[in-house]
Amino acid sequence: MKPMKFPKEQRELIIEQIQEYFEKERGESLGHLAADNMLEFFMSRISPYIYNHALEDCRQLVTQRMVSLEEDIYALEQQVKPSR
Repeated sequence: MKPMKFPKEQRELIIEQIQEYFEKERGESLGHLAADNMLEFFMSRISPYIYNHALEDCRQLVTQRMVSLEEDIYALEQQVKPSR
């Protein structure tokens, strides 16, 4: 699986946030290319975890919806009166 890609505007915003973090938390200036490389490094490492977690969330949602749908279908059943 290839790493997640961001639209250009989002990528630039994230790069700025990385640069701000380094300046604020570490007192270091980080250039655009270095911040971009850092983003690429972390995304290549963590995107599979994020993707798998999102799939698990989807599985849970589908399971909940299927249970709800099953309950709705049972609610549609009509009473059968025994013949005499």
